[in-house]
Amino acid sequence: MARAHPEYLISPDELAADLDGRRVLDATVIFAPTPEGGFHVESGLARFHEGHIPGAQFLDLVNDASDTSSDLGFTLPPVAQLEALFRRLGISNDTEVVVYSRELIALATRARWLLHYCGHRHARVLDGGLEAWQVAGHPLSTEAESHPPGDFKASPNPLLFADRNEVLAAIGDPDIRTVNSLSPEDFAGNGAFSLGRKGHIPGSVNLFFFDLLENGRFKDDAALRQALDAKGMLSAPRVINYCAVGVTATIDAFACLLSGHEDVALYDGSLAEWARDESLPMETGR
Repeated sequence: MARAHPEYLISPDELAADLDGRRVLDATVIFAPTPEGGFHVESGLARFHEGHIPGAQFLDLVNDASDTSSDLGFTLPPVAQLEALFRRLGISNDTEVVVYSRELIALATRARWLLHYCGHRHARVLDGGLEAWQVAGHPLSTEAESHPPGDFKASPNPLLFADRNEVLAAIGDPDIRTVNSLSPEDFAGNGAFSLGRKGHIPGSVNLFFFDLLENGRFKDDAALRQALDAKGMLSAPRVINYCAVGVTATIDAFACLLSGHEDVALYDGSLAEWARDESLPMETGR
C-alpha cells in the first residue's frame, strides 16, 4: 500500500535536483545529557555554520520557534511569532519548504509540525536528514543564505496540539489513543531518563519512535502501518502523542499523517509538564 501522503517526505536526490526552487531549513538542536538523567538543550546554530545543505537557512527551534518565557522547553509560541519567523525566512503560503536536521530527524518533524499547525501546505521533511544527504554524495556549504521576506499568513489549526486538560480527560476514553514515543524502559519507568517522576500517563501505549525508522529514514509504508496498527493508532478516532518535551513524539505523529490518519495531536507539554505536577497521575510498568 502506498503512502497516503508521499509528498510529506523528500529524498536527498530529489532535493538536490531542485534546490533553487525551495526554501531549505536546518532545524538542528544539540541535546547534551546531564548527570541527573535529563539533558541540556542548545541551539544548533554553531553546527549549521560548520556545514549545511547549500542554500539552507537556520530555523532556531530553541530561541525563535518556541515560547522562551516557558520553562518547559520547545513550547508552542504565539501564532504571530511563528508567522513572523516564517516570513523572515522568505516563506509565503505557496513556498515549497524542506526541513531537515542532523542526527535526530524528530527535530525536522517538530519544525514541520509547526508549519503544519500554521496551515502551510507545502512543507516536506528530508528523509534521513543531513546524514542521508551526505551519504548520497551531495555537498555541504558554509556560505550564509538569505531571501527577501515572504508574506506567509498563518491559519492555525488548534486541534494539532493538545493541552494537559485534554490529555487528562482522554484517560479511559476509548475514542482517544494516547501514545508515548519514548523507549520501552523509559515508558515503564526503569530507564535512565528522568524528569522527576518516572513512568507514563495512565492508559497510554508505547510506540518507541526509533521503531518507526530504519537507518535514520522512515520505514516503508507497510512497516509503518503495521507498527501503528499494532498500537491501535490507525483505528482510534483521535491520537494524542507525547514524549519528554514534545520533540520525538512528532515522529509518531508524522508517521500517522504519512499513513493517512489526520486527527492527530501533539501534547506539547509532554512529561516535562505532566511529571512535575504531583496532582496528575503516573503509572509505571508495561
